[in-house]
Amino acid sequence: MGIDLISQDNKICSFDCIYCQISEPSALSVERKVFIPTVDIVQEIDSLPQGLDIDYATFSGCGEPTLALNIAEVNLKAKEILKVSTALLTNSSLLSRDDLRNDISGVDFVVAKLDAYDDASLSRINRPHKNLNFKNILDGIRLFRAQYKGKLGIQIMFTKENRDRAKVIAELVLSFSPDEVQLNTPLRESKTAPLSKDDMQRVEKFFKDFNVVSVYDKRKKDTVPLDKTEI
Repeated sequence: MGIDLISQDNKICSFDCIYCQISEPSALSVERKVFIPTVDIVQEIDSLPQGLDIDYATFSGCGEPTLALNIAEVNLKAKEILKVSTALLTNSSLLSRDDLRNDISGVDFVVAKLDAYDDASLSRINRPHKNLNFKNILDGIRLFRAQYKGKLGIQIMFTKENRDRAKVIAELVLSFSPDEVQLNTPLRESKTAPLSKDDMQRVEKFFKDFNVVSVYDKRKKDTVPLDKTEI
């Protein structure tokens, strides 16, 4: 189940990835603030029907969820109300910040993105905020791994821009000691074409030392709307 901590008319993010299916952000941002008051999010969670089969309450949505200053507070409330584990999908851009690493330390499963292998590829693929650089992002993931007690996943979106550097990316990922590596390509509607299954299988060979979840091999779960009027 997804929990969107941003939920604005325009995407608010620190990246503008070439493959993102959400509209372009009105402005890139690295400023953390409260977008939706915790009390409003708790009210939404409280309104959910009883008996839902939820594996994780996942912080994701229309932008980068770690920009939400109240993520730690909402995480505690979601666990308390739903009695389930929580997860976070992050682009890793703010993990170098002490406050952010502390705020998400209570999330059970953090999936951190790494699509790039240097500053040039970061600019080309993820099109980050001007204050972000590749080394800062790498250091942030490593710092987080060193202190985090939960499950860490690394998610990589492969396109023609980075498929030929899969070995380099795999070597970088090795330094994070992740519990899981998710290999993706944009199968949802996107301006960027996905790689073929054969291409992804060639990529996967460089990740044989990891616990890999690959997009073409993973069975897609059925999704059911909670409120058909919101579709």
